[in-house]
Amino acid sequence: MRDALGFVDHRARSFIRHPVTTDLKSPSTNSIVNIAAYRFAPLQELQGLRTELLAFCGAKHLRGTILLSTEGINLFVAGEADDIESLLTRLRAIPGLEPLTAKYSYTATQPFRRMLVRIKREIIAFGVPGIDPAKRTSPKLAPAQLKAWLDEGRKITLLDTRNDYEVKLGTFENALPAGVDHFRDFPAAVAKLPEELKDETIVMFCTGGIRCEKAGPYMESQGFRNVLQLDGGILKYFEECGGAHYKGDCFVFDQRVGVDPSLHVSDAAQCFACLSPLTADEQRDPRYVLGQSCPWCYRTDSEQAAELLKSRNSAMRAAMNPLPGSVPTDVFRPLRVPQECEGLTVLETFSRLLAHMPPEHWDEQCCAGNILDTQHQVLGADDIVHAGDRLLHRHPQTIEPDVAGDITVLYEDEALLVLNKPAPLPMHAGGRYTRNTLQHALETVYRPQKIRPAHRLDANTTGLVIAARSNHFAGRLQKAFAEGQVEKIYLVRVHGHPVEDEFACDAPIGKEASVSGTREVDAQNGDAATTLFKVIERFKDGTSLLEARPLTGRTNQIRIHCAHLGFAVVGDAAYHQSDEAPRLTKDIDEPPLCLHAWQIGFAHPASGEHVTFTAPAPEWAL
Repeated sequence: MRDALGFVDHRARSFIRHPVTTDLKSPSTNSIVNIAAYRFAPLQELQGLRTELLAFCGAKHLRGTILLSTEGINLFVAGEADDIESLLTRLRAIPGLEPLTAKYSYTATQPFRRMLVRIKREIIAFGVPGIDPAKRTSPKLAPAQLKAWLDEGRKITLLDTRNDYEVKLGTFENALPAGVDHFRDFPAAVAKLPEELKDETIVMFCTGGIRCEKAGPYMESQGFRNVLQLDGGILKYFEECGGAHYKGDCFVFDQRVGVDPSLHVSDAAQCFACLSPLTADEQRDPRYVLGQSCPWCYRTDSEQAAELLKSRNSAMRAAMNPLPGSVPTDVFRPLRVPQECEGLTVLETFSRLLAHMPPEHWDEQCCAGNILDTQHQVLGADDIVHAGDRLLHRHPQTIEPDVAGDITVLYEDEALLVLNKPAPLPMHAGGRYTRNTLQHALETVYRPQKIRPAHRLDANTTGLVIAARSNHFAGRLQKAFAEGQVEKIYLVRVHGHPVEDEFACDAPIGKEASVSGTREVDAQNGDAATTLFKVIERFKDGTSLLEARPLTGRTNQIRIHCAHLGFAVVGDAAYHQSDEAPRLTKDIDEPPLCLHAWQIGFAHPASGEHVTFTAPAPEWAL
């Protein structure tokens, strides 16, 4: 809930839902006195005053909140009558607070759990320098005078300076709400008021008057020439004039939530989740669940899912902008020592396992201190290693090549994630990439949870990636992929126009990758592979858009089969016949590989229900 000072008090939320019996006009039936008071006055030595008031209130068993500032005091305190009067006497002894007056109410029980005395920059948060109510405020209009003006129909503008959630519970007839969620938003709201109001009579009001003490002078500074403030606010108007010209109840910042024009507790409550005041009808709404939701904050499952995805994707953008690999950082690449290297030196091990670089290179790396053990201790070229050892190759202050960082979370539940991967973007660390990867982004956004992709896409392939949120679900998903229980449909744009509208390729694919990392059709010893193709459109530029359904899951299967059939994938530098050396990754500004994981269907690892997901088609497929 919010206390009398306008601050959220989560400790007292139980009083929001179950307001205690309160009757401002019958103190005899309630033993606890509640006072609300404020006074703008220059105060000094706040730290000492805070210490003194804490001790004073503690000795008197008073509870509530007192705000102290160099501009004055604002308080809501509850306790026994004599102790309350002692506090007021003490406060009025402070220079500047002699005229301090209080509004009284009475409750059967103590509404607060402890006593707080806080030092703040302002006793009512506004944030506009130069506004000093201790020196000057707008002229005050007595409640009886306002009622007389309203009775006679005088032309005035009633400006409600309160927050929107307060206005919802009740306000004066034909009043103009400021339209703010917090009083700090009031200056921006004033800037939106019609220019013609600057020459009209404006009577502003709030709950008890404190906000108008600042709102009035501010409006005058902005050129409004006839601004009045309702003296004592709505509560004093109720006390003197009842409910004439007022509709509904008045929201109050204490345990009562709302009071009616007779100053009795209304049947309003307040939502535990969003703090919105609730009428009796709203409390009967099925969307009002005590302690959880109300008609104003209730969200359906689909709405909650949409809000979660919005939050996740915002976090994903933050994780990839700037790209994590754009910041120079020492990168450590691991190397596990196999049995064949048992007893060899560090130099011999690296020269054998990473033979694409000459021994001289690894000797230089050892001399530079870039070969380490798992404790980050530098190893020499002649140090002996053993099978199972884990060595680290340090790449000092590495900047990784740019990648596409616009990863999108399409779906999320307790078991899995569905992602739309951009390209180029490697899924895992390897080669030149350690931090500019999909896995690194997932670890950043979902930490400490470890997300496990259930399958892989090439760095240059866009589209759907399914990931699990636990080892249990990862095992189920990976088994489904391995056993061909997952239906996959890709969009692929190829060079050439296939003659048939539907065709297939079952050319076996080699088990081993070449030196460049590519694979080839191997009719003798290759692994069985089958892909079904369907022509979607043949374009005038000599290319075609195909639908590809791989029935097996071999590495680069669609790309290899397309090239084998004579219809190489557009943008495929690795399998398209050319004079250039094959490359496994593309620079971010190069034309894209026109291969997109478009649709995927499988049995949900938690429910067993068959689910299908679709990633938006890329531009080249539209």
